Amino acid sequence: MATREMETVQPVRRDWGTAWAALRRLLADGNDTVQVFRIMRALNADTSHRNYVRLLAEPGGGRIAFDHVELTTRFSDRTWIDGLPDGSVGAHYRAFLDRTGFSAQGLAEISYADGEGWQDAQHPVAWFGRRERDVHDIWHILTGYTAEEHLGEACLVAFSYAQTGGLGWAAIGLGAALKSLRVTGERSFAKAVWEGYRNGRRARWLHAEAYEALLAEPLDTARRRLNIPEPIAYHAAQKRLKEQGLQGI
Repeated sequence: MATREMETVQPVRRDWGTAWAALRRLLADGNDTVQVFRIMRALNADTSHRNYVRLLAEPGGGRIAFDHVELTTRFSDRTWIDGLPDGSVGAHYRAFLDRTGFSAQGLAEISYADGEGWQDAQHPVAWFGRRERDVHDIWHILTGYTAEEHLGEACLVAFSYAQTGGLGWAAIGLGAALKSLRVTGERSFAKAVWEGYRNGRRARWLHAEAYEALLAEPLDTARRRLNIPEPIAYHAAQKRLKEQGLQGI
């Protein structure tokens, strides 16, 4: 899509054919993260538009929008990350980066794989869309869903659907749960995904958080404040799948 078109950032029509093809590829290879962004673009339509308007109506949301912080840049500042206090959300994020080798910049580059140009758009909705992407790994920390396993990703996807209303998240979560049920006959995976959705509904709206301040907050304190509970069904499913040697589904 041309840059001039992207400057308007108009909602796009849902493309179910593209979403279905990308979902099939993703379910065949859970590490093919490019397909996640294809599904998002195909199904999320006006999600970022609606959520940006909601941000402006939230307490402090106008200031967040005015500051217009690019979180890819902030989360890639290792000096800043290293300076966050022990026990904080940011300290757990630091450990996550070291453990996984993931990075905010790496996730951004994967999202740009199809070269559609929206990464350069100087538009508040495009900025908000980038912000939605960049907080994904922080949400792993806040929710306790591990990023290195398909179950953890599926649970966070369901949580994200509850938080954002983006149908792309719903498609991925439902697809993962149905695949697990079909392949293993084990219901604990689907129960954990459903718990992720319920927890996302109950939690405060995380897009209204000032993430630079949030990362300095003690993790336990942040979870209590944001009403994010311990994911009991998730931990039970982890144990159940491990006992059956099914972690890689």
